[in-house]
Amino acid sequence: MKRILTYGTFDLLHWGHIRLLKRAKALGDYLVVGLSTDEFNEAKPGKQPSYHPFEVRKMMLEAIRYVDLVIPETSWEQKRLDVSEYEIDTVVMGSDWEGSPRFEYLREQCEVVYLPRTEGTSTSEIRRDLLFEAIQYKREDEREAEEPPGSTDDDAPLPPTSQLRSLGTEPETKLPPPPGRE
Repeated sequence: MKRILTYGTFDLLHWGHIRLLKRAKALGDYLVVGLSTDEFNEAKPGKQPSYHPFEVRKMMLEAIRYVDLVIPETSWEQKRLDVSEYEIDTVVMGSDWEGSPRFEYLREQCEVVYLPRTEGTSTSEIRRDLLFEAIQYKREDEREAEEPPGSTDDDAPLPPTSQLRSLGTEPETKLPPPPGRE
């Protein structure tokens, strides 16, 4: 049985994470995920705190069919022990870690593979998009609060749906893409 190990925070779980887990699992038979604890993340310089706490992120990962075991990642130094304890054949990381001494030294014990990142998605991008949308909504709320009473048509009755259709203004059922992803 070929055992694979990968590490990450896996916060705001997205399709890039799923692709990484799927590709990692395809390299072997058993996938172990070292999930960064909240304390470990807080100790990393410049790292934003996770939105979801460790136990929630762990529960989500355990529900993914590619993942066989989730273990806590509590320090950079534990990786050598994890490779030995879980009898790991291959450590898999995203290509952004390629050449990093944090993983290269593991080549003495096992194979180390770097997979290309999924273009067009990342937790940082999702956070940025959500922040942008929150700022936009706040600005809209502030503008509405500044309008004098009676200056809006909010209380005006809506025309019947048949009239909306004839005007070409029937509400869209398809959601627009997030900003910057048209």
